[in-house]
Amino acid sequence: MRRFSKLFPSICAVTLCVFGLPAWANVTLPSSLADHMVIQRDRPVHLWGMAEPGEAIAVDFRGNHASTVTDALGRWSLYLPPGEAGGPFPLTIHGKNTITWNDILVGDVWIASGQSNMEFMIAQTTWSNSGVFDWKNVLAAANVPNLRLLQIHKTYAMYPMADVVSSGWSACTPATAANFSAVGYFFAQEIMAHEHVPVGIIEADWGGTPAEAWTSLDALSADAGLMPVFAARAQSMDQEVTRTLQTQADERAAALAKAQGKTPPPIPWHPDPQSWAPAGLFNGMIAPLIPLPIRGVIWYQGESNTDASRAPIYQKLFTSMIQDWRTHWAQGNFPFLFVQIASFKSDDEWAEVREAQRKALSLPNTGMAVTIDIGNPDDVHPKDKQDVGHRLALWALDVAYGEHVEDSGPLFRQAVPEDGKMHIWFDHAESGLDVHGKQLEGFEVAGADKKFVPAQAQVQGDSVVAFSAAVPNPKYVRYAWASNPACNLFNHDGLPASPFTSIP
Repeated sequence: MRRFSKLFPSICAVTLCVFGLPAWANVTLPSSLADHMVIQRDRPVHLWGMAEPGEAIAVDFRGNHASTVTDALGRWSLYLPPGEAGGPFPLTIHGKNTITWNDILVGDVWIASGQSNMEFMIAQTTWSNSGVFDWKNVLAAANVPNLRLLQIHKTYAMYPMADVVSSGWSACTPATAANFSAVGYFFAQEIMAHEHVPVGIIEADWGGTPAEAWTSLDALSADAGLMPVFAARAQSMDQEVTRTLQTQADERAAALAKAQGKTPPPIPWHPDPQSWAPAGLFNGMIAPLIPLPIRGVIWYQGESNTDASRAPIYQKLFTSMIQDWRTHWAQGNFPFLFVQIASFKSDDEWAEVREAQRKALSLPNTGMAVTIDIGNPDDVHPKDKQDVGHRLALWALDVAYGEHVEDSGPLFRQAVPEDGKMHIWFDHAESGLDVHGKQLEGFEVAGADKKFVPAQAQVQGDSVVAFSAAVPNPKYVRYAWASNPACNLFNHDGLPASPFTSIP
């Protein structure tokens, strides 16, 4: 009960609002618990909700029975024994009223979170232009009864909420999959194909949002190195009045052009200022899910942290966020698998954010899907989400399911100066290194002054040597260090090498 109670703000009005009380006569559950859901296998089954204070609550599921009594605020929480994958099963909750669900599956539950590239839908939409590659055929094959989908509505909050806003769980069909996360869908499909268990995907994302919005205030305030997050928030709020006035002027100009039969000028996109509030999305979209046992998280975010003020602290922020989620869930170091941001033409610090993501692999049970080869230099939303889902699934098969598949392209291990060249070794290169093209591209070397120049590079077995006549005594090397780099190093498994720099 102690961990459960932390999820509810101390302000009673917030608790009452979330569950639609004081209609306490009926037992209620949060919207993350509903018919058609997937319950995490091999973990205690956790159910919780609200009812009248002092009311007796009983639950029956798969031949197991548990009961409890609500506390003075009407809260209840109970656990049933864990079980193997299977279903569908009925589940009944008894109080003064009875709730019966008949379509509960037991399998693996994954949370899919981040910003717009995780939100990117399978079907054609206005903001994603044309959906994923071959989206019509993808949807035509999307009748997957044992894949269950839960889409969390965009919600920000000043305090951790007790419930999310959602439309409830649903079985995967062409209709329910159309507007669902494409990365989440492709990832789940591959997990189901390998593990032969039901999978539930909970999509909790919001386009154009920074990592600090997804991190709790507990974590943000615990590290003085993250104080720039709050300074950036103060600055953005100071600029919001100007942005609002400009948007209003743009809307008036568009309306006038339309009235005159002219093509309206485009209105620049600006993020919802509340969606950038530190901890705001954690409070509204993640905190309510924390009592739910899960298998792991897939994450695709970073683009909104590439500006010059945010990129330098992204490594500290991102690793803090991962540890923060694990601390709150209290389920140990569950798999946290993330996507390294793809190539895109930008003046911001995309290379620095990619390096921060690579260094986050120092945390246990993490995995990084490299996408430097499948981006679109002219579109921040590349359409190839099939490969993204596949590369995340490779990490899951290895990290979460112990299948020992090759899950990554070459990852920088060490670089040593040798005879005027930099000799570079990689992990995930046991199968050998490949160059996709006539010659290896993307390497640069620098001397003690750390001024990088383009380098020639050659594969030598499972390593690379890089050199330049302009730097006779190189000390450092880097690869694919640009927002939209030319790079073509892979391993024999067809997975791309991650960008890196050898400067600590």
